[in-house]
Amino acid sequence: MWHHNVLRRSEEILSMENIRSRLKFGNQVEDVKLRKRKSQLYSKDDPCPLDCGVLGGWLAILVVAFRLVNCFLVQTSFVPDEYWQSLEISHHMIFNYGYLTWEWDEGIRGYSYPLMFAIIYKILYCMNYDSVHLLIWLPRVLQTLLAASADVKFFHLMGNLENSDTAKWMFICHLSSWFTWYCCTRTLTNSMEMTLSILALCYFPLPGSKHQSSGKYLTLVALAVFVRPTAVIVWFPLLIYHFCQEDNKLKLITHYYAPIGTLAIVISTIIDCVFYGKWTFVQFNFMKLNLFHGVADFYGSHPWHWYFTQGFPAVIGPHLPLFLHGCALGFRRYKMLLFAIVWTLTVYSLLPHKEFRFIYPVLPFCMVFCGISLANLKTWRRTTTVILVVSNLLPALYTGLIHQRGTLDVMGHLQSLCDVNRSSNLQLNVLFLMPCHSTPYYSHLHCPIRMRFLECPPNLGESYVDESAIFYDNPLQWLKTSFPYKSSLPSHLVMFDVLEKDITAFLQSNNFVRTADIFHTHFPEGRVGGRIFIYERH
Repeated sequence: MWHHNVLRRSEEILSMENIRSRLKFGNQVEDVKLRKRKSQLYSKDDPCPLDCGVLGGWLAILVVAFRLVNCFLVQTSFVPDEYWQSLEISHHMIFNYGYLTWEWDEGIRGYSYPLMFAIIYKILYCMNYDSVHLLIWLPRVLQTLLAASADVKFFHLMGNLENSDTAKWMFICHLSSWFTWYCCTRTLTNSMEMTLSILALCYFPLPGSKHQSSGKYLTLVALAVFVRPTAVIVWFPLLIYHFCQEDNKLKLITHYYAPIGTLAIVISTIIDCVFYGKWTFVQFNFMKLNLFHGVADFYGSHPWHWYFTQGFPAVIGPHLPLFLHGCALGFRRYKMLLFAIVWTLTVYSLLPHKEFRFIYPVLPFCMVFCGISLANLKTWRRTTTVILVVSNLLPALYTGLIHQRGTLDVMGHLQSLCDVNRSSNLQLNVLFLMPCHSTPYYSHLHCPIRMRFLECPPNLGESYVDESAIFYDNPLQWLKTSFPYKSSLPSHLVMFDVLEKDITAFLQSNNFVRTADIFHTHFPEGRVGGRIFIYERH
């Protein structure tokens, strides 16, 4: 019996060996390798779940939709440069009529940014679709799409630097910023500078970044300086930081800094020379007039501390407490970004002329610290988020839909004159009796009716005349001197309500009748009134 069991056991072993030998491939025996899986629960990397794939696509779609809504809900004017240094120049480039401000006579503005919109205008003109509404809105839609792409890249950057949770809260802070809502879809060089700065930061060699690329970020910085030479202020400390951290400094200079910088200057200069029709080095002219001749002072000056006490708190708005808290938490990791913020505020504080929009490009840097703060609040995080969104929503909607909308609405009223001008032999002539550059110009009418506004170039020492200042010294006298005969009178006058009482006698004696009363702002100041009147001569 025992012998029989031993035989059976031997047969089973031989049978198993035969089966195993049949499963062999050649003479090699490969071990089965088990796939290792990382626990996402305890992973330190915590890759951002929206970084790629279907979810990443949905994020991009939602951000584009959000920014398009943002674009169409901003129906107010901010500063004259959003028209006079972009759309008006583009319109003049393609349609050969309009007005170029003194900056273009002096060669301190580059054509690179207006060229982008001029291409759109040229395509519309060739397709015979150059309606005034498309000329106004398509450039803004393009600016909006660029801003949305920067938003998405910014989110992915924070997902790589931190984790999905911090990236999410940073993104909420960024999208809820009232000033970003107010500015990012406007055709301002500052808006493009901010967009390019975000994109450049995504490739900058920040500690922990997985998508570093010296070539890409330096190209984007060069484009930002193309658009607005003062972009070098924001990026100067970051460029120095990169140089100090780089092991192969000679390669960095010879392979990146020198060739990209040289190519940027050459391309920019070629574009400007072509459209100026003469040799023009815009960056040099810009620095010369603003630093050595103090031209910027002509447009007003503020005390040195204005950015720290008023400008920056207004721009960052309700995010300020989160920013200060985030600085305390993230100082060691992002001290270079914090230094860039403080550096930019300090340098701009040394310049007499100050505006909110000048420091706009550092606002995304601030959102990094706001996101870190919000992610670390834990208990009060959702309550704080609700307060943050609501407190930003109110100024965003008010400034985007109500405050200073009259100067755009009045151009909508004047558009009807284009139809009159085409259908009759009437010689229409519009005179804007307002502070210079208060409204857009031909880019928002797109018809060659005669228009005139009060000019106010700075004193460059050559037969200087500030027409606007002369007019406001004695409005009635200026009108009588400028229009001695009824035949020379304009057909329409556009003015703020605060001027009406000063020229009532002129209006009555020349049969001007008010035909439109347009709301502008709840906060009139000086020569800028709360309402805009249109007068027509009968």
